Parts: sequence; C-alpha cells; structure tokens
Amino acid sequence: MTIFILGLVGFVLALAINNPNNPLVRFSKTLKLVGLGLMVVGLFFSLIVQIDAGKVGVKSLFGQIDDQELHSGLNVVNPLAVVTTLDTRTQNYTMSAVHDEGDKLGDDAIKVLSSDGLEITIDLTVLFKVMPDKASSILKNIGADYTSKIVRPISRTRIRDVAAAYEAVSIYSTKRVEFQQRIQKGIEADFSKAGIELEQLLIRNINLPNSVKATIESKINAEQDAQKMQFVLLKEKQEAERKRVEAQGIADYQKIVSTGLTDKQLQYEAIKAQKELAASNNTKVIIMGGKGNPIMISDK
Repeated sequence: MTIFILGLVGFVLALAINNPNNPLVRFSKTLKLVGLGLMVVGLFFSLIVQIDAGKVGVKSLFGQIDDQELHSGLNVVNPLAVVTTLDTRTQNYTMSAVHDEGDKLGDDAIKVLSSDGLEITIDLTVLFKVMPDKASSILKNIGADYTSKIVRPISRTRIRDVAAAYEAVSIYSTKRVEFQQRIQKGIEADFSKAGIELEQLLIRNINLPNSVKATIESKINAEQDAQKMQFVLLKEKQEAERKRVEAQGIADYQKIVSTGLTDKQLQYEAIKAQKELAASNNTKVIIMGGKGNPIMISDK
C-alpha cells in the first residue's frame, strides 16, 4: 500500500506541474509514467498477501472481521483489508515458582488447597495450539492475547477445582497420574470451546508443606525397614528349612544304617579293622578281650 501511495503522490505532482509556464513541465510526462507504474505495482502487492507456514491469516475491513481464514501461501485480498496472523504451531505456557523460568517474571506457580486443607504449590506447563478454522472466532471474541485471557486463567482455575477433591499426600504420590488426567480432561474441554486445542499438560513439580514432606519421608523409611525385615525373616525361614531337611536326612541315614547292620556284619568289619591295624608298621599289638570281637593293635 505504501508503494501505491507514493505512485499516487507522484502522479498528482505530475499533474500539478503540467503547465507550459512551469519550468519543470518537461518532467511531467516522466513523472506521470513513474507514478502510474508505482500505483500499478503497489496495487498488485496490496492484492497479494503471503501467509507463512504454521500460521493463519484473518482479514478485517473497517473493523469487520471476515470468517474466512487465509491459509499458508499467497492469498488475494481486498487492498484496504487488514490481515492479522495467528500462530497455529504448538505453543507452551509455563507457570513456575522459579523467577525467570515461567512466562511471567517472579513466582507464578499455582497455589492450591487440598481436601485436607493443606496448601500445595504446583509448577505447570501447558502445550497447546490454535485451531486454524477457529482463528477468526478467536480474534473476534478473544483477541490476539488469548494466552493471558484463556490459557492462563482456565489452567489455574481447573487445577484449583480438581485439587480440592484430593488429599495432599495423594496428589504428591499415589494419585498423581489420576490428578493430572482429570485436570487435562477439564482444560481440554474449556480450551476447545474457545478454539484452542490442548496437546499436553505437564505437571513439572509439586511442593508440599515441610510437615507433610517429613511425614512422607518417615512413611517411606518405615516401609523400607518393613521390607528389609521381611527379607531377613524369609532368609531365616529358608535357613531353618535347610537345617530341618539336613537333620531329617541324617536321621533317615542313621535309621537305614541301624536297621541294615547285623551282628555277623559288624564282626566281619571288626576283623577287617584288626587286620589293617596289625599290618601297619607304626603300631603296637594289644589284644583286648570282651564279649564282642577282640581288638588287636600291633607294634612292629
């Protein structure tokens, strides 16, 4: 449009100096041609609007927003129309307690009250994107600053509403996944009504009061001690079972041996032992009598 205006100014100036008495009259024709050329070029570029990839354009003419969006590429529009582009790629909005980590400076974490009346601080990141076919509606009903008007307040409100149904310890440990899923489901529905698609909700950190943290740590330590004791008891039980089996084996062996030996077999074994002792070079011979077989020890 700027080129068109420059051409128009040049053309009007050429008409103004088109007077035989004007010393600049010889430039009038050239200035007219240049002005007309600039007007044509300016008009052409005013009719063509380029929308970059990952964005969508919304036309407005004299404050009236057109419902037909302009998609990526070259688009023909009214030269007088104003085109506003919205990003349709994935965007993120972070609310964090760390000073320079979130989209707002300072502590922007979400403080909520659990069902047991404890205050919990939650750091959150929301991944979302604008629905291309809802861009006109967003610009008409919300405006280009949809992050501060929709994304931020809805996310914070939904988290506070859901957190009120859970105990602090449950949010931190056993029901964290369920807690996040319920929040995501609620935010997704609210975003969709506004023309925004929720891609993912990331709970980055959950900070509990120090008293609750100490309770959780004590509980975890107690559970670990109980598991350790169960392991020791199991080990002792297995050792006792091993000893019982070993004792039973010895008893069974002794029973078999005692029932299987006869007097003649014992006498035979005693004679063999006596012969081995008598054959030894380092023994004395001692004969001891008795009711049983004599024992002979020989010294050679």
